[in-house]
Amino acid sequence: MKDNNGKLIVISGPSGVGKSTISSEVVKRLDAYLCTSVTTRTKGENEVDGEHYQFITTEEFNKGIVEDRFLEYAEVFGNHYGTPWQPIEDALEEGETVLLEIDVQGGLAVKKVYKDVQLIFIVPPHTSDLKKRLDGRQRGENDESRKKRLQGAGEETAKAWQHYDHMVINDDLETAINEVIEIIQGKTGENT
Repeated sequence: MKDNNGKLIVISGPSGVGKSTISSEVVKRLDAYLCTSVTTRTKGENEVDGEHYQFITTEEFNKGIVEDRFLEYAEVFGNHYGTPWQPIEDALEEGETVLLEIDVQGGLAVKKVYKDVQLIFIVPPHTSDLKKRLDGRQRGENDESRKKRLQGAGEETAKAWQHYDHMVINDDLETAINEVIEIIQGKTGENT
């Protein structure tokens, strides 16, 4: 297990719950570092390579696995996702707060390596809200992939309730952002 000068925070939640928006605001307000995940999925029309994800080929991804470049990686809905080691290590050594926006499976893998990681799960107020949000996104998804994401949301939420440190309901965006910031700053010690 690793100890560092900085803070490592994992933010997870089902697709469409608003974790990217929350993470982006936390980064701005705390001057934190958001580690960009790597993926083999197709870039959505509103996404920017290197900002939302690093979009790479399956061959490049497999090479990264062989070269042990990922802290964690998984196949999700037919695409590969991974979290690169080096940027995290560099930022933690500099004493920065580092955010990882990854799924529960990845969060639990990170916890095995970094014992002090804070695991935060973002929950929608209602399942119907996820469907509306997924329908509004433009990430090149079809009906089948949206359906799979909705089905996986329940399983992921159940696992998070068992293993995550904090549950934050995104009923009001500003409230959710502030709650995540309070968790990071250590102003709340209770499982919410």
